[in-house]
Amino acid sequence: MYPHQAERLTLAREAAGATALVATAAENVRYVTGFVPPAAPDPRFLAVVAAQKTALVAPEGEAPRDAGVDVVVTYGAGGYAAIAAALAKALARVAVAHGTVGVDEGDLSPADWRALTDPLAGTVVPAAAHFGGARSVKSPYELDRLVHALAITEEALNAVLQTLAAGVTEREAAAAFAREVERRGGTGPHAAITVGERTALAAARASERALRAGELIRFDVGCMLDGYHGAAARTAVLGEPDPRLTRVSDALYAGQEAAVRAVAPRAAAAHVFAVAMVAVRTAGLPAYQRHHVGHGIGLDREETPKLAPGRSPALEAGMVLRVQTPYYEPGWGGVSGDTTVLVTASDARVLNRSHRGLILLD
Repeated sequence: MYPHQAERLTLAREAAGATALVATAAENVRYVTGFVPPAAPDPRFLAVVAAQKTALVAPEGEAPRDAGVDVVVTYGAGGYAAIAAALAKALARVAVAHGTVGVDEGDLSPADWRALTDPLAGTVVPAAAHFGGARSVKSPYELDRLVHALAITEEALNAVLQTLAAGVTEREAAAAFAREVERRGGTGPHAAITVGERTALAAARASERALRAGELIRFDVGCMLDGYHGAAARTAVLGEPDPRLTRVSDALYAGQEAAVRAVAPRAAAAHVFAVAMVAVRTAGLPAYQRHHVGHGIGLDREETPKLAPGRSPALEAGMVLRVQTPYYEPGWGGVSGDTTVLVTASDARVLNRSHRGLILLD
């Protein structure tokens, strides 16, 4: 484990009041061990981090040769009873036989949570939020991967934009984006691309709907590099935008810019949300409503913190955030855009290199 991860996980363990933390979600297992579990939830891998040692719990025959941990414990058939027994053994081998253990509830169902934790000695507390807090501040290596993943995403998107014309379908644009990502060394391309009235759908699979003159095409795309995500949301119009589209896109961009200016260490995430909402409404969309205006990004596409109202964590230097102000109106369309920023020691540094406003296609 790298020193940055060790320090962050120590702080997380202390915040949980636990003698050990147990990762169950794939991203958290990777953060602790460096090992990349299979995409499927079963067979399940667990990672344990204690004060002095780390452990990996893995199915028999599935443990990696170099797991990046001090202890490896395997289990055979028997479902969660076998996994729980292996976890108890791993905790004992890292010198945590009793006390409070924080277990990442992650993607566990309530039944799986009980099956995994009921046999454990001592007190068990949920720990997904503590893992999220640990991962929210990035190391220099993580930042490098995130910046490069974003660059691949934006370069691939720009290549697709150069090919757009009337008659190009959503599915063709999505396939082109995937090819451009892979050509640049990215993996796991994600492309939600919609056209015309379908741009009002926040999340839709690509269809055979073709772009026509005067219509919008909206992109929510991304990829991974060494497990770290880059993502970009952009909107383009084929031809000249009408006054309403210009007003909407200008207001949304004003909200993004205001939010970026509000990002700084110790700023409350809720404050950034409030600033963005006021800016969008003042700039031309007085009825604008959102439940959040962005979130962190890293080993997952959506991470802590969430830029939302209510109780929220203070931002910290080293966080990487996607600031988003999308707008969807059934029957009219949707406009989305985002800005990826690094929280620095004093403010926010924009990591994007592409145009972040409405894109005009010839």
